[in-house]
Amino acid sequence: MKNFIEEVTWRGMLHDVMPGTEEHLMEQMRVAYVGIDPTADSLHIGHLVGVMLLKHFQSAGHKPLALVGGATGMIGDPSGKSNERNLLTEEDLQHNQNAIKAQLAKFLDFDSSEPNAAEMVNNYDWMKEFSFLGFIRDIGKHITVNYMMAKDSVKKRLNGEAADGMSFTEFTYQLVQGYDFLHLYSNKNCTLQMGGSDQWGNITTGTELIRRKEQGKAYALTCPLITKADGTKFGKSEGGNIWLDAGRTSPYKFYQYWLNTSDADAEKYIKIFTFLSKEEIEKLIAEHNEAPHLRPLQKRLAEEVTIMVHSREELENAVKASGILFGNSTADDLKALDAKTFLDVFDGVPQADISLEELQTGIDIVDVLNTKSGFLKSNGEARRALGENSIAVNREKVQEGFTLTTNDLINNRFVLLQRGKKNYFVLNVL
Repeated sequence: MKNFIEEVTWRGMLHDVMPGTEEHLMEQMRVAYVGIDPTADSLHIGHLVGVMLLKHFQSAGHKPLALVGGATGMIGDPSGKSNERNLLTEEDLQHNQNAIKAQLAKFLDFDSSEPNAAEMVNNYDWMKEFSFLGFIRDIGKHITVNYMMAKDSVKKRLNGEAADGMSFTEFTYQLVQGYDFLHLYSNKNCTLQMGGSDQWGNITTGTELIRRKEQGKAYALTCPLITKADGTKFGKSEGGNIWLDAGRTSPYKFYQYWLNTSDADAEKYIKIFTFLSKEEIEKLIAEHNEAPHLRPLQKRLAEEVTIMVHSREELENAVKASGILFGNSTADDLKALDAKTFLDVFDGVPQADISLEELQTGIDIVDVLNTKSGFLKSNGEARRALGENSIAVNREKVQEGFTLTTNDLINNRFVLLQRGKKNYFVLNVL
């Protein structure tokens, strides 16, 4: 067995661990699980730490279980939240579970014939059979209200942080999660639950339930909640979460998120979010410290995570798209971008709408630059800029007399105007 605890410790992925866990894992193959919230049909990068824990666990020779919380997703976890979440239908949860498994398969080996093949489980499968009376009789009697009230997540809600207090539904969440651990302990020989540091209270309720009901020994391990050096929330951009699904966050934006991390964050993230060895990472950090302006840490981090989540081809496309604003890209490079990536690349660039009918007959470039777009303030300014050879349409220089037509459309929707190196304008064709 590889030493899992040693591996996650040097990577900065260990926050709390129960005494005896390391020794327990070194004895033989063990089974551990991480719970995943199924309230969307995609994971976001906030989930990645738990997924990486499962991957390292499997790489160390152990068996990982990814638990999709179909039942708990119908309740809502109070940990770290101030309000109760929206509850999902069974159909939505099933759809989300299928989508999440497809994403997890990029990290975990579900198809191996080895004993440590990954499995996905859904707590709805065992919770749906319980009656309310059956649950409180068979499970509820083992955990006291005093024990549940002592949890930080409960105390914060009851001490007035949330205007509406805490519903009974959410109060019982830790008991339901504790039962998951008990069920997996009894049916899958699962002896370890892992999660974020905000989950410590819920996880230890499970170990306590196993101790009281089965006289068994189970373990808990948490990873730190990832933060950014500047104090802003990890995994968020101006547009919200950074998702693993390309339809929600384009590979270009995904790549840019990692590329734009600070030096301090890049040094931390490359240990957590890649599988590079300690030696490779130390070499990269030394290289970065010698020439931080070249950003070797950020580039390698962005490459590794983009390939892992998307593909090498998507990485290459993202790198090409990244070069469009700053490099010597051509009209062909622009036309190779899909519409979403084009809009992502030119996010924040001024835009104007023009009609397809006008383009079909052709529009003189002077009109395009002034009256049709407002990119330049007057026809005179447009003519001067054209005379200075500083105007480009889709990266190709044009002169006075040029006519813009439908042949110039990118993705049948856009035209990119440019003055000099840095002034861009997008025409949206309707």
